[in-house]
Amino acid sequence: MGVASLTVLIFLIIAGVAGLFVFDQVRQFIAASDMLPDFTIENSETEDVVYEPGKPLPRWEGTERVNLLVVGIDQREQEQGPWRTDTMLVLTIDPVTMSGGMLSIPRDLWVPIPGYEEGRINTAHYLGGIYDYPGGGPALAAKTVQYNLGVPIHHYARLNFTAFERLVDLIGGIDVYVEEEISDLSYPDEAYGYDPLYISAGWQHFNGEMALKYARTRHSAGGDFDRAKRQQQVLMQVFEQVTRLDLLPQLAPRAPELWQTLQGSVVTDLTLDQVIALAQLASEVDPENIRYVVIDEHYTQFWSTPDGQQVLIPLRDRIRELRDYIFTTEAPLPQQAEDPAARLEAEAASIEVLNGTTTAGLAALTADHLEQEGLQVSRADNADRSDYSESLVIVYTAKNYTAEYVTRLLGLPLTAVVHGADANAEYDISVIVGTDYQPPDLDTDQKPEQ
Repeated sequence: MGVASLTVLIFLIIAGVAGLFVFDQVRQFIAASDMLPDFTIENSETEDVVYEPGKPLPRWEGTERVNLLVVGIDQREQEQGPWRTDTMLVLTIDPVTMSGGMLSIPRDLWVPIPGYEEGRINTAHYLGGIYDYPGGGPALAAKTVQYNLGVPIHHYARLNFTAFERLVDLIGGIDVYVEEEISDLSYPDEAYGYDPLYISAGWQHFNGEMALKYARTRHSAGGDFDRAKRQQQVLMQVFEQVTRLDLLPQLAPRAPELWQTLQGSVVTDLTLDQVIALAQLASEVDPENIRYVVIDEHYTQFWSTPDGQQVLIPLRDRIRELRDYIFTTEAPLPQQAEDPAARLEAEAASIEVLNGTTTAGLAALTADHLEQEGLQVSRADNADRSDYSESLVIVYTAKNYTAEYVTRLLGLPLTAVVHGADANAEYDISVIVGTDYQPPDLDTDQKPEQ
């Protein structure tokens, strides 16, 4: 029984300790398994472990809320680091109210990094590693998140993706419901090239490689924000697979193999007794008392830096409301859904439509279509050339809601939205229609060429 306990704890860590909160079966399993297996965790010295094997499992004695930063890095075998973080999650649990939460942070969030200049939040880990910050990259990443969220980060855990792939394979893969088809022609491979990715919608069974690809791809309608939601989804499915009681007897004999896979893949300032105590505490939390949120388009604004980086500016008043929802028990969920017409009116974006094809009348027809939907089109004309194979929606200001609205109206993928660097652009948004655009009821004999 002790070996099976080890198996659960290994996956608690490698899955970002995401399972700290979820399934009632864990409560039953831990209740029936109160003896400690004999193993240690990397970065935990022997003197840090305050119990001995064979003694009862340690209990979490604190009464204050505990916040844990979990970061994932793309640590490739040929690289020595330091690395930027690919994934950032804050997990929280309150021992008094027995509630918890998971907050996903986009890696392109543009924030002050304590002791350094402003930058993407995922660079904090890199800076901490290259400049020998006390505690290294994970410690500076934790301090940066704490500084910008305004909540204490008590502990951190860092994991790499190679171990995640192997462990998903060891548990037989996971079943995931894919809400919409994913086609990512520029998914990166291990040699800094491309490994085109296609995943059809519906229920899918993923091995480790596909689970990681599904969690990491950025090419979907919601971009990086949907990516964060998929990461939460994958972590929860991993934990569900591991903690199914009928799977534990199969995993127990493989515990040495699992532990070997974990070695060198996790760095944390938690001692082993703290990990086990937190796991036991979290297993007692009712799943209905867990809150899951993402810092998404409702809490950020797209922006291009002076040197052309496309980043996300935090809308701090809104993020403060989201923070309070996750890290307190009284705060309500911030209002996200706004009336589309009101948002369009508030942005009042000026739009130009340019014909990037040889099809006569395409710009005028498209402009008419947008105007019928209540948008302000100031100009319809020819583009700089007529061989655009893919349409573009170029945003020169921060009026991103209108840009995404236009994209949906025209039936284009949200990957068509790009951010222009021309601060002197005459219009807020420039729509260049390419040959991939299928306009409604085009009659080239009646429309003037534009």
